[in-house]
Amino acid sequence: MVPSVEDVSHGVDQGLHLVHSLLACAEAVGCRDTQLAKSMLRQIWASANSWGDSLQRISYCFAMGLTSRLSLLQNVNANGTFTDGAMDVSLITREEKVEAFQLLYQTTPFIAFGFMAANEAICQAAQGKDSLHIIDLGMEHTLQWPSLIRSLASRPEGPPKIRITGLINDQNLLELEASMNVLVQDASSQGVSLEFFMISEPITPSLLSRENINLKEGEALFVNSIMHLHKFVKESRGSLKAILQAIKKLNPTLLTMVEQDANHNGPFFLGRFLESLHYYSAIFDSLEASLPRNSPQRMNIERLHFAEEIRNIVAYEGSDRIERHERADQWRRQLGRAGFQVVGMKCLSQARMMLSVYGCDGYTLASEKGCLLLGWKGRPIMLASAWQVNNGSSS
Repeated sequence: MVPSVEDVSHGVDQGLHLVHSLLACAEAVGCRDTQLAKSMLRQIWASANSWGDSLQRISYCFAMGLTSRLSLLQNVNANGTFTDGAMDVSLITREEKVEAFQLLYQTTPFIAFGFMAANEAICQAAQGKDSLHIIDLGMEHTLQWPSLIRSLASRPEGPPKIRITGLINDQNLLELEASMNVLVQDASSQGVSLEFFMISEPITPSLLSRENINLKEGEALFVNSIMHLHKFVKESRGSLKAILQAIKKLNPTLLTMVEQDANHNGPFFLGRFLESLHYYSAIFDSLEASLPRNSPQRMNIERLHFAEEIRNIVAYEGSDRIERHERADQWRRQLGRAGFQVVGMKCLSQARMMLSVYGCDGYTLASEKGCLLLGWKGRPIMLASAWQVNNGSSS
């Protein structure tokens, strides 16, 4: 049944009202006016719906974030910092998060785009090299590697030896080991010698030393970061700078970096809230175009993956806020200061071909100052880039 003009008009009005209510609530939360914020939240919850249209669903996620922030605000110490006791522990299990990430990878191009761009950059830089060592920062899965192994197996000069060292959190050691063992056997069947190592320690500058990651003579070193470097961005920026300098000291052939292209690290809560509302609205709009309204896969992606990111951006401050996404120009500045220069991405045609598989014409591609940007209707969503040590730099 085709909706009437009145139905469409009502939906638009309701959507605008929801957005205005969210902004008014965020303003009240920002001013610590808890009574007004609670009153606005009651209005938002009356219309927000995790099964509704994209605006109702995004409102649901942001209302959850605002509710968490309010509960944290009501448990602040006298000095204004959030107390640990106020941390509301997520009920989402690691298995659910992994499943949601895999669904996002299978049903949208956002993750696959990053893997493809990073792998293409590694393949190009590995030409003529017969031994590769890839350091994977914050490794949580092995989804990126089968296509890289296939590409390297088909090199005219024959495949290189590959070592992958995963720097991981210790929660998923056994799962990772099992999937890596499958990958090692798969590589072997393609004539590729693959070794896999795991280091289960927090990533610190001292961990990123030649001794700790067992660098060997004659290996071409690659450092790979898929949506992980932003977790080292802090208000002081010292943490990210130290990590980048430690990577530079390793003198890698290439640093591949994929990040969410968004300004979610502004110092002011309201600006950050508004920016993240625009960003995730575009993502939810793209999911609406790719997956049916009642799709359980879509709901799992939104509830188990994006809702958690949104809640972290909206609810938390200080060291509890780890989703500190930044725009491409900010990354260029940070990496440039740390002594890296961009290596132009040369896989625009492959990216276009990949997007054609999804049968959805809202996705947009742009190449900007050597970086590739995947967007939705012109709004940048994901950034893929590759970097090499600038040996002419003074830092």
